[in-house]
Amino acid sequence: MFNLDKLLRDNIRQLTPYSSARDEFTGEARVFIDANENSLGSPLTKWYNRYPDPHQWKVKEAISKIKGIPPQHIFLGNGSDECIDLLYRAFCVPGKDNVIINPPTYGMYEVSAHINDVEVRRATLLDDFQLDLVHLENLVDANTKLIWICSPNNPTANSIDRQDIEIVLNNFPGLVIIDEAYINFSRHKSFIQELSEYPNLVVLQTMSKAWGLAGLRLGMAFASEAIIDVYNKVKPPYNISQATQELALKALEEVGQVNDMIRSLVALREQLIRDLGELPLVRHIYPSDANFLLVKVDDARGVYEHLLRAGIVVRDRSKVELCAGCLRITVGTEKENAELLKSLRGWQV
Repeated sequence: MFNLDKLLRDNIRQLTPYSSARDEFTGEARVFIDANENSLGSPLTKWYNRYPDPHQWKVKEAISKIKGIPPQHIFLGNGSDECIDLLYRAFCVPGKDNVIINPPTYGMYEVSAHINDVEVRRATLLDDFQLDLVHLENLVDANTKLIWICSPNNPTANSIDRQDIEIVLNNFPGLVIIDEAYINFSRHKSFIQELSEYPNLVVLQTMSKAWGLAGLRLGMAFASEAIIDVYNKVKPPYNISQATQELALKALEEVGQVNDMIRSLVALREQLIRDLGELPLVRHIYPSDANFLLVKVDDARGVYEHLLRAGIVVRDRSKVELCAGCLRITVGTEKENAELLKSLRGWQV
């Protein structure tokens, strides 16, 4: 049975979080002389001399309206990487606990584990890039705190079978994190509406992909209010800048434009699949629920370097397990895709 308090590290359970100046009053105010800011302003604008809202309530309220999730169930991180790292820092005792990843998958789960001195156990995906539930179950022990599932997965681009994920959620007493960075490009349903059913569920999303705001570094974690309280307890006091909050709010007003971009990218993806499929060097194009393709080609490294010489950068994934001979290709603009195809047509072994 899931018990959040038992899952927490002892030092985090006993931690008194930092209380910022903006945490210590409620209501509205006209004069702010509590946080040792520069009262005269800044060289850029008079607005950025003040610290931002440490809990980003306006941004969370805007996200809440779009996602249908109460603001108290939302955490905002400096990119999804902060959302990932804070889970290690809150729940995993260094040198003692372990986590499970399902490679090939997003590399930061493992990197963040190593930074925090947490053992990584690997339940390699099956040949069809689905979970190996038997292997995964056999890896779990009393010190397994987190299971990471990326769906749609990176670099394989496919969605993980929903029933398999539900089996993990129903049987694992630790946290199950479903990273849905690419969910907007998929026809599959997000797990964020299942938060009330699974108290051990954390869903990660981002404004980097479908929203086109990778440069802002704004990640989202959706979870029970108790888990969000833990996030807020261990995060830096002002982890999301004022500029990021302002730009995110403007972007969140343009849901229609974002949906149009998603439809356009999906159409470009399907056309790119058809065009790549006509090239002799392409051996296989894996199904994609994301804004990129995993493509098996003849001489992946040679093709990669050929594209580099043409000024085109893709990702060589040929040394990643289950991805031998594969390149990961992001869906570009119509012009960028045309340049890619032209260069590939000029490839000769």
